[in-house]
Amino acid sequence: MSVLAAYIERAAAGSLNAMDLANAVQAVRASAGPAGVRALYDAWLAHNEKDHLLYAVLFNYGVFLTDIGDLAAARVCLERAITVKADFMPLYINLGRIYERLGSTDLAIRQWSEVTRALADVNVNSTLHKITALNQTARVLETRNQDDAAEAALRHSIELDRDQNEALQHYLALRQRQCKWPVIAPWDKQTRSLLTSNLSPLSVAVHTDDPLLQLAVAWRYNKQEVPVAAAHLVRDHWAAREKPGRLRIGYLSSDLRAHAIGYLMADLFDVHDRGEVEIFAYYCGIDMEDPLQARIRAAVDHWVPINGMDDATAARRIADDGIQILVDVNGYTKDARTKMVALRPAPVIVNWLGFPGSMASPYHHYVIADPWIVPPESEIYYSESVRRLPCYQPNDRKRAIAPPPTRAEAGLPDGAMVYCCFNGAHKISRFTFERWLTILSRVPDSVLWLLSSTEPTEQRLRAFAQSRGIAPERLIFAPKKANPDHLARYPLADLFLDTAPYGAHTTASDALWMGVPILTMSGRSFASRVCGSLVRSAGLPELDCASPGEFVDRAVAIGRDRSIAKSYRERLAAGRDTCVLFDTPLLTRKLEELYRGMWEDFRAGKLPAPDLANLETYLEIGSEVDHEAEEVLAIKDYKGWWTGKLAAHHALRPIPYDKRLWRKKR
Repeated sequence: MSVLAAYIERAAAGSLNAMDLANAVQAVRASAGPAGVRALYDAWLAHNEKDHLLYAVLFNYGVFLTDIGDLAAARVCLERAITVKADFMPLYINLGRIYERLGSTDLAIRQWSEVTRALADVNVNSTLHKITALNQTARVLETRNQDDAAEAALRHSIELDRDQNEALQHYLALRQRQCKWPVIAPWDKQTRSLLTSNLSPLSVAVHTDDPLLQLAVAWRYNKQEVPVAAAHLVRDHWAAREKPGRLRIGYLSSDLRAHAIGYLMADLFDVHDRGEVEIFAYYCGIDMEDPLQARIRAAVDHWVPINGMDDATAARRIADDGIQILVDVNGYTKDARTKMVALRPAPVIVNWLGFPGSMASPYHHYVIADPWIVPPESEIYYSESVRRLPCYQPNDRKRAIAPPPTRAEAGLPDGAMVYCCFNGAHKISRFTFERWLTILSRVPDSVLWLLSSTEPTEQRLRAFAQSRGIAPERLIFAPKKANPDHLARYPLADLFLDTAPYGAHTTASDALWMGVPILTMSGRSFASRVCGSLVRSAGLPELDCASPGEFVDRAVAIGRDRSIAKSYRERLAAGRDTCVLFDTPLLTRKLEELYRGMWEDFRAGKLPAPDLANLETYLEIGSEVDHEAEEVLAIKDYKGWWTGKLAAHHALRPIPYDKRLWRKKR
């Protein structure tokens, strides 16, 4: 008799209790697989309806069905369990997740709300369940653009447990997305230092042009969120060392589809020199295929989806493929597989394009930038060794563009000076918005054309403008559109006004490709210098301003004499096919040269070691600063500003002299 048959016989006889069933499931799964597990559960449920732990068995069966993807059956199972034991809160949490995955988000929120309503009394278990329900509710509300309600749920959760890193990160990101200034608003035990140090690496790049603090926040995030599973480390890369043939490059990304990264990289895959490099694309994004992904998939040598693989399996697959250089095109962004990268699946690991800053990790060896984004004196802000392209950002020269609309069709006044910014609302800081309002006040016949956000956020921005004497109707919001239609409307604007400190990246390339000049202002951090690099590479270096005052004055001058904007348009049109920004073949050749140099470094035993010195001290000091009261980007002597803070810190808490004052690149 098989293992499965023996257990089914016991289940039918009523001699397999709920506790023994859990062990039986493990044995059956090993011998008969998921189909056997289903048969065992079904047999037990058919003959043990009076068992006092029926609800627990239904819960476990629901978890199993969810794991194998049978959501409809899992839903039935958990709904039945609730009729058996309505006060078992994990049932509601899991059922809510199933409803969400089935597309019934209202039902999902109703389940989680039941948990928060039922758990009014405070004890350890009820608090944990309530926190989980609040966080799940907030996540779904955020995807539905109900940001105020999501923020309220997260704040309630944080008040129950102040040490939730992920909840704090999402709470602060939501405030940025809603343009709720100040973003860092301490309350009760939530100090400025605690909130600032819990900004996500992307959010801190939006929050302040302070590259030392950004480096320290990334270090803290990596240390807390990316534990290294030592048992699964790839310690020897025999396939990478010994496989003959072309240099094997792996690109790891969740965004090789109709996404900003996909649009940037598509042409790169088309022009890689297949005689020199063998290209592997490791896709870890949502399960879908659009025309852009199909194009990328056809262009690479190997397309490898790794969504269905756990970190250890994916890392082993990359190592077995003999990948010599793994390019992490996600960094700290959505759907990244950073925990897998921590397993060192390739001997050389590179940070490029997806995350605009240093990873501050012990396993990213190189970061790719360009001479403007990271000049030599700024290398101290990066844990990786810096390598440079002529221009950091690739571009697609085969963009699809729809027929152009008229200004009237886009809701724009025909005779006005149209300033635009199609960056996401989360990039709009109070300093940036106040500069824009000053420009509008000095150019009376002008409007500001922004990308649409949620209705409450748009109302908030209009109210802020009105409080500064600017008629709210001078802010015009462009609805989100498919990329060809979005590109087609760019030329309706006269001048793109960049955000700071996190400027336009893909959005800047789109504007420049469509002939719209961009006024930007380079700071010191990576994200604050990308747009400056792009306008310089497009042949308009004078549009990269040196200070906030210059930014405002130049925008006003262009607004008052639109022939200036016209001359910039003509220069963009004349140079589009020859400028460095859109020379993808040049970028690809130089990128391949960088890869060859990295591999030679490895073979020669000269692979750089990430520099993670002093970062705990920088995090402690930098997170105490009110970055919304003083714009760090506008500080002229940044190094002196930091040196003063370090000296004051040292006077109170002395640290060894060789670590006391300033980082020096090793």
